[in-house]
This record gives sequence, structure tokens and C-alpha cells, in this order.
Amino acid sequence: MEKLTISAEIEHIILENGWLDQVDKVSFLAAGEYNENHLVVSGGITYLFRINHGSQINQADQIRYEYNVLKAVEPSGVTPRAFFVASDSPLGGVLLMEFIPGRPFDFARDLNKVPPIFAAIHGLPVSETLVVQNTPILDIADESFQLLDKFPDHPMAEQKQRLLDYHEQILQLNQEHGALFDNESLCMVNTEVNSGNFIIQENQGFLVDWEKAVVSYRYQDLAHFLIPTTTLWKSDFRFTPKQRIDFLREYYRLISPDFSFDELECKTAILERTILLRALSWCFMAYVEYTAPGRVLKDRVTFDKIKTYLGNLECFLN
Repeated sequence: MEKLTISAEIEHIILENGWLDQVDKVSFLAAGEYNENHLVVSGGITYLFRINHGSQINQADQIRYEYNVLKAVEPSGVTPRAFFVASDSPLGGVLLMEFIPGRPFDFARDLNKVPPIFAAIHGLPVSETLVVQNTPILDIADESFQLLDKFPDHPMAEQKQRLLDYHEQILQLNQEHGALFDNESLCMVNTEVNSGNFIIQENQGFLVDWEKAVVSYRYQDLAHFLIPTTTLWKSDFRFTPKQRIDFLREYYRLISPDFSFDELECKTAILERTILLRALSWCFMAYVEYTAPGRVLKDRVTFDKIKTYLGNLECFLN
């Protein structure tokens, strides 16, 4: 029997499962590190069909985890709706979800769109189906160490030692400040708020990639969005001290908190230092994955950025 093309396979899965009555067109949209996305047009409506290739959070059924996350954050009104999921299709884990049209996020134009997104998501009831990280400094430090230790024969020995030294600094940071998070309410956080994961429409922004969401503290999203490894990934933007404070103040205004702004700023700063370790540790790990023979998902721009970050560690760690 002749092997189906990806587009034909996607159409077969959708129709076989009765997810849609018809499929008029299937086209490739984009591929990330662990997923690829295709557009499906049916009766004049465009959907997004997502194929999973792996998990960053050690989930045996990653695509169903993401489906559960999307269902949990749907009431926010700033995320795509998930419609159908299958863990064992011929293509592996697949998800049919809402396609949100719009333009890419621009730091110079769209910073004001992000605090309302974060406020809407962080105010939702916590889902019991998500991974919980209630000791964020230790949890992120552990994740980072696993990334650093994944390839013992990594060719960048000097960079590895520098990142291991920084890992020790983060463990010390937890000794000094980890208890600050003990009595605060948990919320759902995306943890990967890169600019490429935001879609902007005229009067609103959306956060569209939810594969790595967990239950933790709001500071994970705030810190990840603010650190330079995030802002410089697909732009030349870097927050000034004033821009950082203005951003946090707008978020603080929207959430009507029962704690001070100084507390919000302090805890965000702690997580900024911590998440910087994870960002650079991921680059360190991904360098080997990108240079390994037979890699399926390749992105030259991403690989160039990985090399740039690893070649300039002191610019981020000092």
C-alpha cells in the first residue's frame, strides 16, 4: 500500500475520527523543537493541526497533557481552544485546535498587550492535571542540571563548567530566598513566553504555545518574559530598568494583589536569575541535538542563536 503524504495522513486522521465533516486543504505552517503545525481548512474555517515529537517535561502522553492545559486556560479568552486530541494516531500524538490569526509580536509596539494576558491566565483556578512546581528555584535548577548533564561528552567543556558554577550560585540563591515563595498561592503559568508564542490582533494579544505549562508562581512567566535570553532570541530588544519596572507595575495594577509591588518585583528578580540558568542550559543541551546526525527538526536561525548565546555567556551571567 502506498504511503500517504503528511497532508493526506492528516486528512485521514481528521475524517476517520469524525473531527470534521470535510477537509478542503492542508498546508504546513511551522515546526518548533518538539512539534510541527499544519493549517487545515474546512468549510471556510481554518484550524491548526499539531503533531507532537517529544516532551520537555517528561510526559509520557505529551499531546494529551497539552490538550488538558488548553482546556484549563481556555476561560482566560487569550489562548486557542483545543477541540480534539489523539495520542496514538499514525503520526503519533496529534491535536486539532483553534487557529488564531494575527501578526507576530513586536517588543517595540506590543508590550502593553502582555500584562493583560498574564493577568487573565494567572487569575484562573488551578488545574489538577498539570505538573506542579512549588519550589521553583530548586525545580528549575534541577531541570537545568539535567540539561547540562544529558551529554557527558559535550564538546564545550569550558561553557559547561561556567554553567555548573552558575548552577551552584542558584542553589545558594535558594538557600537565601527560597522560603519567600512558601506561603503564596499557586497559579497556572506558561513558562515559555517567548515573543514567537504571542499572536497580536488589533486590540488584543494571545498566548498560543502551551506544551510546557505547569502550576507554579506567576513570577515564572514574568521573569521569563523579561530576561535578555528571551527578548534577544528573535529581536534586538532588551528591557531598560525603567521599562522593566513599568511592565511589572502595569501587571501589578491589573491583578489587584494582596501583596506589595516591592514583593512582586523582588520575587520576579529572583526568578529572572534562575530562569536565565535554564535558558542557557537548554542552549547547551540543544547544541548537541542540533549537531547530531539524523535530527528531524532543524532550524538554522535557532542554531545560530544557540551558538551566539553559548559563545557569550558572560554577557548574560555578569
